[in-house]
Amino acid sequence: MLDESLLDTPEGLAEADRRGLLRGAAEAGARVRTAARHAVEAGVGDLKPDGRPRAVLIAGPGAAATHTADLLGTLAGVGSPVVRLAPTGVAPAAGALRWELPGWAGSVDLLLIATPDGTEPSLSLLTDQAYRRGVSVVAVAPARTPLAEAVAGAHGLFVPMATAPYDQEEPLAASAPGVFWALLTPLLALLDRVGLISAPPDALETVADRLDHIAERCGPAIATYSNPAKTLAAELADALPVLWTEGSSAGPAGRRFAAALAELAGRPALVAELPEALSAHSALLAGPLAASADPDDFFRDRVEEPPALHARVVLLRDRPISGLTAAPAARDLALSHDTPISELEPEEGGELATLAELIAVTDFAAVYLALASRA
Repeated sequence: MLDESLLDTPEGLAEADRRGLLRGAAEAGARVRTAARHAVEAGVGDLKPDGRPRAVLIAGPGAAATHTADLLGTLAGVGSPVVRLAPTGVAPAAGALRWELPGWAGSVDLLLIATPDGTEPSLSLLTDQAYRRGVSVVAVAPARTPLAEAVAGAHGLFVPMATAPYDQEEPLAASAPGVFWALLTPLLALLDRVGLISAPPDALETVADRLDHIAERCGPAIATYSNPAKTLAAELADALPVLWTEGSSAGPAGRRFAAALAELAGRPALVAELPEALSAHSALLAGPLAASADPDDFFRDRVEEPPALHARVVLLRDRPISGLTAAPAARDLALSHDTPISELEPEEGGELATLAELIAVTDFAAVYLALASRA
């Protein structure tokens, strides 16, 4: 059950925020600026690449690498494939995870390592393996860790992760907002330098400004009725989120939102891209999860009986409502099954800035849902 009164009690939210999640979301803009500065100090701007890599490989634990690879792959398009190296192992612990380079990886490829830990022995071994195969290595991780030493020994580029005093309390898998931006930003600067994506310093500063703006709109002191993140959290209180995305950049934001809801708030969610989402989830909206599926729900005991779980569509879009769009069909399908729909669409701007806004609002929403649900 969601404690909606807690959403409008900043002191209560602060007390419940034992993992520093709200602070991480609020400081995302500052984390981007610090991470960009670390990238410059590490020498990213001095690199003289010979051309685009044939492929970009990304390794790291959990959501840290998954979200980064997803977003960078979307931004890179068909320029160079971005491949996440999924780990194997018997447990998600630093010493148990194992990574291996694919057999085809060689001197024309680039290995990126993103981790908020840096003590994983297998990542150090992966760095050594890449060095022997001639693969260029760049890593973002906390300073003074075994991985930093391994990258230096492999003549790779190491960028210290932009950290905060409370990072040790955040989830390792990096669904926490602060960790995500600290790992992603230096890699954006690097891939801009090699010509794979467009993320120059002024674009990263625009991202930081947009994140600051969202932090002002979605902060704990802003009441629910005028706070889009708190509003979305309240709307999803007793719902199964069905996340539909439209536009290439909205896809990673929707998938990150689903992962954050599961990891931070303990809530399941489904995610799909329009227009295919309409056929993929049509039977779901017509089934027992539809809001109209239980006509007797109105008469249930509101105190003794828990509410039934019903679907709620969340439409994430990264472009204005114009031109070719499946949004009207999405609204019609949801409403035809009495399924409520929430919509998020960023203000106009560049691709990075609009994507940052979608991620920031949904990050705040996942955090509020986690705190008010006592997750």
